[in-house]
Amino acid sequence: MRIALVTESATSVAWSDRLAASLAEHEFVRLSPSDAEPRRVAPPLGGRRRRAALAAYGELVRALVDARAAAGFAPALYALAEAGRAGGLPALLRSGAAVRTLEQAWLGSASAIAAGPGDAGVPLVQDVLVAADLLEQALRPLSLSWYGTRGALAGVDVCHVVGGAPSVLAALAAKRLLGLPMLLTEHSLHLRERYRGYRESRYRRPVRALLLAFHRLLAGEAYAQAGVITPGSAFDQRWQEYCGAQRERIRVVYEATPLADEPPVGTEPERPILAWLGPIEPSGGLESMLRAFALVREEVPTAVLRVHGEAPVGAAGYEAHCRALAKHLFDSAPDAVSFDGTPLRLRSVYEHATVLVFSGSEGVRPQLLAASQLSGRPLVATDAGAAREVLGPTGLLVPVGEPAPLAAACAALLGDEERRARLGHAGRLRAQELYAVEPAIDAFRALYLELAAELPAPAPEPDSQPFARPAEYWVGAFPKGVPAR
Repeated sequence: MRIALVTESATSVAWSDRLAASLAEHEFVRLSPSDAEPRRVAPPLGGRRRRAALAAYGELVRALVDARAAAGFAPALYALAEAGRAGGLPALLRSGAAVRTLEQAWLGSASAIAAGPGDAGVPLVQDVLVAADLLEQALRPLSLSWYGTRGALAGVDVCHVVGGAPSVLAALAAKRLLGLPMLLTEHSLHLRERYRGYRESRYRRPVRALLLAFHRLLAGEAYAQAGVITPGSAFDQRWQEYCGAQRERIRVVYEATPLADEPPVGTEPERPILAWLGPIEPSGGLESMLRAFALVREEVPTAVLRVHGEAPVGAAGYEAHCRALAKHLFDSAPDAVSFDGTPLRLRSVYEHATVLVFSGSEGVRPQLLAASQLSGRPLVATDAGAAREVLGPTGLLVPVGEPAPLAAACAALLGDEERRARLGHAGRLRAQELYAVEPAIDAFRALYLELAAELPAPAPEPDSQPFARPAEYWVGAFPKGVPAR
């Protein structure tokens, strides 16, 4: 079977490489929209095709800005895919005609009219220009050269998407134009990450709303068209179902990690050390951890807190606040807390820790939790995201944003060596079971066959039909050229 693996991020590429190496019986074609060579310069769309493409673009924009027109998103998207196949779509979307179409559809929407002039939600001219550029970039996968008879997807049996919007858009176009079945793998939900990322976006509110509507409707269409959807956890499955995915199409496949074969870290450090991991931003929960650690020090005066993480763009003020809070809380013991930045190797964090702590309010990637469990160290985590599913009974879960329970859990583990060893060992065994490579490989092997079985069989050549001629014809009983029928 020939399978196209469409990926974007380096993490997805590494995962895809492991998958392809483990399924040597199949031929894999690795593709990335960001690395694809641009289509040869095509003549600009003209006449009827130009008018049809602009009309489809207008319908797509109306679907983004008016909830009553959302049903028109998919037909408009596929009409643009047809135009992109012919060539000339990127040039058209950068043209003044496309900008005018965007402006008319946007400013004429019910939401813009209801808001009235001066409202922060009404798009300005600068918003129209910015949105036109961003939409043109977002729609570029529709113009790839993959979809032709000699394109990269020619002869492919299944299109497996592991990535975000560009890869999903390319797979949707492949299904529409070539009839390829689509398998969608989401290790980190793209739509959820978009909502998180646009909180601190530099774009004005109307542009953010337009882009989020695009990603929301694109995710809904991807869930509707995918033959199989494979989230990395049951927690992500619930998100997908909330966004419209049908439960019968979903198969939870935990993200396999080669770390399952690595040995656990060695002996614990002599001094009790809590290693905190996460982004230094409000959702990371560092302030709650610092306040909890002040309570821990009352029971374990020799304990040390190592902060591993850095502030994302826009969160420098929060990091300064946390550093000031640490200085205030531990003024008499300045070496009690250290800010060690992002580690080059997570294993070095595990080696120099007694207990690993995750205190964020938005949950930790299951892969990171599993890697931490595989170290053999015990974990304390807030009950958010997939933590309950991944840790099960092998870790201590505490409420989000409450320092007292967090401190109690950390102090309990620091004071009980036997319990640390027991939970650490149990957590490692659980992670090895859930995130082993073999179950994931077996799952995708079966899913590929399931999707390929849904393809229509090609029409056979007349002489290749097994009972089209009597058996004597094939063994030379009839002279060549003499009809056997």
